[in-house]
Amino acid sequence: MLSSKLPNAFCVVLLLLLNVLAPAIAETIPLPEHPRPDFQRPHWENLNGQWEFKFDKENQGEKGQWASKEVAFPETITVPFPWGSELSGLENKADIGWYRRSIEVPTSWKDKRIFLVVGASDWVTNGWLDGKPVGEHRGGYTPFEFELTNDVQWGQTQELTLRVDDTPHPFKLEGKQGYGEAKGIWQTTYLEARPALHITSLHYSPDIDSEKVTVKAKFNEVARTDTELHLHFKTGDLADVAKAVTSGESEIEFEVQIPDAHLWSLEDPFLYETTASLKTPDSSDQVDTYFGMRKISVAKLPGTDHPYVSLNNKPIYLQMSLDQSYHREGFYTFPSDEFMRDEILRSKRIGLNANRIHIKIEVPRKLYWADRLGLLIMADVPNFWGNPTKEAQTESEFALRGMVDRDYNHPAIFSWVTFNETWGLFTNEEGKERAYRPDTQKWVIEMYRLAKKLDPTRLVEDNSPCNYDHTETDLNTWHDYLPGYAWRDRLEQIVRDTHAGSKWNFIGGRTQGNQPLFNSECGNVWGYEGSTGDVDYSWDYHIMMNEFRRQPKIAGWLYTEHHDVINEWNGYYRFDRSEKHTGMDELGSGMNLKDLHSPFYMSTGDQLCRDVKPGETVEIPLFASFLTDEAAGDELVLKTELYGWDTLGRRETYSRGKTMIPYQPWMAKELEPLKATMPERPALAVLQMTLENRAGVVLQRNFTTFLVSEGPSKRTETVSTDTVKQQVVRFAPETFTKAEWTQKQWNVLDGLKVNGAGSGYFEYRMPWPEGMDASDVAGVSFVVETSAKQLFGKDREGNKAKEGDFMRGQGTHDPSRLPNAYPMTDTVMFPSEVRVRFNGISAGTFQLQDDPADHRGILSWHSQPHDRKLREAGSYGYLVQAVLPTAAVKAAAKAKEIVIRLEVDSALPGGLAIYGERFGRYPLDPTIVFSLK
Repeated sequence: MLSSKLPNAFCVVLLLLLNVLAPAIAETIPLPEHPRPDFQRPHWENLNGQWEFKFDKENQGEKGQWASKEVAFPETITVPFPWGSELSGLENKADIGWYRRSIEVPTSWKDKRIFLVVGASDWVTNGWLDGKPVGEHRGGYTPFEFELTNDVQWGQTQELTLRVDDTPHPFKLEGKQGYGEAKGIWQTTYLEARPALHITSLHYSPDIDSEKVTVKAKFNEVARTDTELHLHFKTGDLADVAKAVTSGESEIEFEVQIPDAHLWSLEDPFLYETTASLKTPDSSDQVDTYFGMRKISVAKLPGTDHPYVSLNNKPIYLQMSLDQSYHREGFYTFPSDEFMRDEILRSKRIGLNANRIHIKIEVPRKLYWADRLGLLIMADVPNFWGNPTKEAQTESEFALRGMVDRDYNHPAIFSWVTFNETWGLFTNEEGKERAYRPDTQKWVIEMYRLAKKLDPTRLVEDNSPCNYDHTETDLNTWHDYLPGYAWRDRLEQIVRDTHAGSKWNFIGGRTQGNQPLFNSECGNVWGYEGSTGDVDYSWDYHIMMNEFRRQPKIAGWLYTEHHDVINEWNGYYRFDRSEKHTGMDELGSGMNLKDLHSPFYMSTGDQLCRDVKPGETVEIPLFASFLTDEAAGDELVLKTELYGWDTLGRRETYSRGKTMIPYQPWMAKELEPLKATMPERPALAVLQMTLENRAGVVLQRNFTTFLVSEGPSKRTETVSTDTVKQQVVRFAPETFTKAEWTQKQWNVLDGLKVNGAGSGYFEYRMPWPEGMDASDVAGVSFVVETSAKQLFGKDREGNKAKEGDFMRGQGTHDPSRLPNAYPMTDTVMFPSEVRVRFNGISAGTFQLQDDPADHRGILSWHSQPHDRKLREAGSYGYLVQAVLPTAAVKAAAKAKEIVIRLEVDSALPGGLAIYGERFGRYPLDPTIVFSLK
């Protein structure tokens, strides 16, 4: 009796176990979510995961009939990650690859047509089911499908085979795939069941002014009698709509009134979620989708003639990033839906309101998160790198049509961009100078007009230019990469040359109309000779933001870039999306990047640090930029605090103040300058500004800095207070008498900073202070600013950094190897430890966490010559204060010589940098302080 029950008990346990394990099993499928929340049917099966794979380096697969079951596919690839990416599990060994996996179409789908849908596969894809051809597709960025219906064996295991040919061609749209090639399948692949008559596209065109949305649906074939399209509104509290489809028609268009529409905005990104059902007497096709009631247009900045991009009839100051949209381990493909969501959140977290997806047609689920979370998107068509031949033109037009058709319902998208920086538009002929020919310009205009015809609801840009070569466009944008100090002159020139009828930024005799003027790429990644490499972007960025906000005619900017990539390292985030540290929070009491992106902005212009005299009263220019209609009262409060560090690194507060600032919505104007009296003694001073409303709510923080000095400090001086008398002995970092380092020793800017890499020491010798008796000394301390010192690529012997073509992923691929590089402070530390010896006796060891570079290196930035080169800009150290042993002081007095040695042991060979009074964070040279009795 007992044994007869074992199988049943076993089955019960097995079922329970499967129920427990089912979620875990599902999670093993990468990107298990439906890839298109904007166009989703109920009957689908995700095919992501493990596929058999075989490279076809010699292109023998078709001739060898590899689609047959007899041919072994020896490798395994994880779909949908492109081969060559880490997440795919395969190295890139060839341009052609074959995929195979088993599928089983459910018998419950037997009365439907079955399709294989591929989100994107680069570039030519062929398919077979059980060895029978099912289709071919050419194009690497938009979805396609192969119908399997005629070859399906319901409920039986079948073999699905795909061949993808990604052989390079000069006309193929590759964009910046040098950052990681999107070879093969790179978006979700799935099976889908549909009735015989089904919807192929469904577009919603909102009209908030008329309180309606126009619905246009297309079908795979003509409708018969008694066919209706039903709309069910799952959100928005609207009644269902049913419209008859005219017999013999393959599309329908109608309007739905939406009174008191809940508008989609950045603050409230509401989506009208719908289910569209195409019904006949014997079938129904059901598609879930959504749209946003919002309007993209151009409007004047109130009180001015300046055209701005407008959202819902209100101008919006665009604050954007260039999103290369690459993932270090998946290239074009992100590892999870959560990661795509967080990409949007990363932009919003720092106060941006838009991204430009650069030279890539984006993954639909990432666009979905922009829709859901409220972030605007500029969408680029990828470029080819060859000449603008007819074949290249065909590829571009195909991609544009597919992108607009697929992504029409995403409210986040406000602009299509057909070309970038004239890439692919120059004709290169042997013996002739490359040229952007008139016939190519004509084609670009045709592409602009095609985009406008396909989608009249959005703005279109012909070419996002760095060569001042617009043709016909809705947007007058330009690119510039400049050091911070160069932005004022440049922006003033652009504003001066922008007006209706101006030929600036247009080509072929064409002129400007009344398009919004804004920047569509800026930063300092290419702003210095030889490029910047990895460097503190935030100092130049701060100045750039100050200057942009002084020019209300310029309707926004787009910083390069959202995150680092293979060889561009000026992202807000690292390539792995870890944080970079700007240091602004310490200098501006909680200030962060959002303060530089606030609609309320108080700018002090392009001098982030200036030289002033002790006791001088200085005027600080002040420009108010209030690009908002927010109700904030008639006046705002600007609180100021002047604080800083003296020549011994001691922090002091010098003054506090409060100024009333007039407020009007959309106000942008120069105000009376602030006045501040500098400290009476040399210092590095920071003027911190906090803008608040009358209720005390902080609207924006900013600061500017001052080097208070009358010249180089005295090498020796006596300093007295009411309670203590001190004699101070200073020495410059470069005056060491001896140095030995295992890797390298070198100086920066004639010795403003000295470096030693590896393990070793710097030794300084100086005479005992003349006339000082050791018995008069109550104590001696030593203060110095030091950091660790990593030997970066640019400083290694034999470094011959050569960029190569960065746009194609070539170059050094070393963030520290380019001549201006000094990697910015981030989450990865490079520690060291320094021991201070005074006349041979140890005064202690001190931990040096890192060799950082960011805003806190005020003096390192201030000392940079304005010659488009950088020398360890932004680098700074930690304040080390050592109490010198009495025995050491006596030994020095007896020998009449002071010997200071700063040494790094081989146990932690993290190197050592010593900063002087004009470099680093503190205005001090290495200093010995004698406290006298």
